Amino acid sequence: MAKAVIGEETRLKLAEDRLSQSALSSEVGLLIGKFSSALGRAFLFDLIPTPLNDSGEPACSLTEPDKKKGPKPKSKSEPADSSSLFIDKDWVAEHARQVSRMLVGGMKVVGLYIWVSDAGFKNSTIMLCQTVKAVADAAPVLEGDWDERLLLHIFYSPRRWNCRNCSLSSNITSSSLRPCDFKMGKVLTSLQTYKCMYNFNIRLPILRDSGSKFQTLSDVLRHVISVHAKELTGAKALIDGKLVFESESYSSDGMHVVELLLPFLNNSSIEACSQGDVVGLLSFSGLICSFAYLNSKEPISQAVTDIKGDIIKSLLSRLDIICDEVDVDSGNNHDFGGQASNEISVEKPVPQLVLHTLRKGCSLPFPKRVFAPWLAGVYVCDYLQPSETVEVFKDHCVELLSMKAPMEVSTILEPEKEVLSFKTKSFFDLAVPSNSEIHLMEDKSKHDGGGKSSSSKSVKPGHINVVAAGLILLLSVLVGFVLFFLKG
Repeated sequence: MAKAVIGEETRLKLAEDRLSQSALSSEVGLLIGKFSSALGRAFLFDLIPTPLNDSGEPACSLTEPDKKKGPKPKSKSEPADSSSLFIDKDWVAEHARQVSRMLVGGMKVVGLYIWVSDAGFKNSTIMLCQTVKAVADAAPVLEGDWDERLLLHIFYSPRRWNCRNCSLSSNITSSSLRPCDFKMGKVLTSLQTYKCMYNFNIRLPILRDSGSKFQTLSDVLRHVISVHAKELTGAKALIDGKLVFESESYSSDGMHVVELLLPFLNNSSIEACSQGDVVGLLSFSGLICSFAYLNSKEPISQAVTDIKGDIIKSLLSRLDIICDEVDVDSGNNHDFGGQASNEISVEKPVPQLVLHTLRKGCSLPFPKRVFAPWLAGVYVCDYLQPSETVEVFKDHCVELLSMKAPMEVSTILEPEKEVLSFKTKSFFDLAVPSNSEIHLMEDKSKHDGGGKSSSSKSVKPGHINVVAAGLILLLSVLVGFVLFFLKG
């Protein structure tokens, strides 16, 4: 639970001025910030309004009850305000899910804000708690044990701020909201920046196990990422070349470089091979760029935790994007074993393929992560498919983050030069070179002997293997005879 909440004064004042000048009776949006378990505090960076839904309607509105069935006023001179909020929970949750993808290490969707009258808030506490829970489910905090989110109420007439912790328990009641201390201050200027370029290469066997719950490519990938997350938890870290200790703090300015050192692990591939028949091999590799932001009072170990969490969240976000964009014809857009797409008939999209039934290898490129400055040098990110340009990133920033100023293309960072990819090979391709590989070797031999006649025969790999095996056998027999005569 966050005992105290500190909001960035400049951003919150801008939001307050915007709301007071808009003449809106209600507005709902997301709180962007971070939880600090070491300090028992939450820091708010900005308030992002939820955009209009597909029908052009706002995500929340004040509704009046049926006058025939509604409560009667307490007195004629002071009529009771019985208006309550209607909130499109699914739309707000979807907004939170997409915004969460754009946040880097240490930055989270930490809750909701609501601009509404005091009476409208009191009449809508259950609705608000349900919305907070929907947002928490759509944008979970992967690391830490935060079982609450924040609900920030901005009053008007008189204007004031009130922050509460909202419990995420399934049984939502009026007691789910508990007050916490709230104040404004300088949050963004006290943040320290950490950057990590993480190179990984995961290779695992594909087993002939039709009863496994991880059958489709997307299920296998999700499982591989979860396993790698556990391995990453035990990784040591170097920051600016120095080993990190738990309670150490870092006060120097500038960008700090983080290197992760994975521990030596048991050979899980050998263990997996002993559990069943191997029908292929999967390879998941690439380079991930990660940023994290740390409050100057937090221990440096928190930056390492945020970097690790950001790496895993980045992998899951890319996989979610691929699965979201799956359609019937998407299988034609990926490369299968280097063959032309019209040579292979695929009924299902690539993420839905069952790996252990494949007879040919497949590959699946992942979206590329790009970055752009947001607030006070803090970066946000997006994921671009090979066919997309940075213009998509700019549109997402305007639509999802309500960024008004146009983004300069020169400020966008594209540090991930190597595209993340997932590849599989069947056991036959591992044991015997595929036809395409043999053809490539034949073409290479023809090219090397360019001055010779085209009718000359090329030496095939299979012939080389047979000759080599025969020579080794003959040599073994000769050595055996020699040893026999020497002993005699």
